[in-house]
Amino acid sequence: MGRGFAIAFSVILATAVSGSLLAEEKQEKPPEKMNGMPLVFEETLEKGDADRWQPSDASAWKVVKEGDNRVYSLVRDCEYTPPVRSPNNSSLIKDTTVSDFVLEAKVKSTEPEYGHRDICLFFGYQAPSHFYYVHFGSKADANANSIFIVNGEPRVSIAETRTDGTKWDDSYHIVRVVRDTKSGKIEVFFDDLKKPVMTATNKTFTWGRLGIGSFDDTGNFDNVRIWGTVAKPPAK
Repeated sequence: MGRGFAIAFSVILATAVSGSLLAEEKQEKPPEKMNGMPLVFEETLEKGDADRWQPSDASAWKVVKEGDNRVYSLVRDCEYTPPVRSPNNSSLIKDTTVSDFVLEAKVKSTEPEYGHRDICLFFGYQAPSHFYYVHFGSKADANANSIFIVNGEPRVSIAETRTDGTKWDDSYHIVRVVRDTKSGKIEVFFDDLKKPVMTATNKTFTWGRLGIGSFDDTGNFDNVRIWGTVAKPPAK
């Protein structure tokens, strides 16, 4: 009887420790610095609202529950027409403007598979027709799976290197954009955070806001984090 009790207690203890470790893993705090820059923004959606975001169409974005977690969900194509050909579906962080930065997020495409199935990250955003964005598309072509600049005219690919496409499925993936404005370097990562899947060099926009979204698809976003150098837009 004593041995049986000991075994049962060990199982309970192991389960408790395992659960504790899982909870710690889920709530693990991001590093305070990355690439020498401090953490200046973090969004986990656990408060249940998206007050820190400015979507192009608020009715297309919702905070939704996935089990015990909450995510920021782009549930349909936005009813927004940009001034030049560029993504419809964006949601920008309201109060964070940076120069150099590391932008990281967990993302999941919820769109059925097709050639331009995508998720986008926005940066250097200064106006609706002046910004950069990364398009993670299923198949690369002139308008997909690349780094783009929107500079008063329809988007133009500026990628120097890129893959043949992004392998979307129904799971979450870690994406990251690293920006160095002095050199103009842009590096983009997908799951493997050591080897970039896209690179570019461009110095057109050296500061701006950041955001998430898609060209014209749907998707979920969580754990959006920015390490960066806060920048003040020049006076007009």
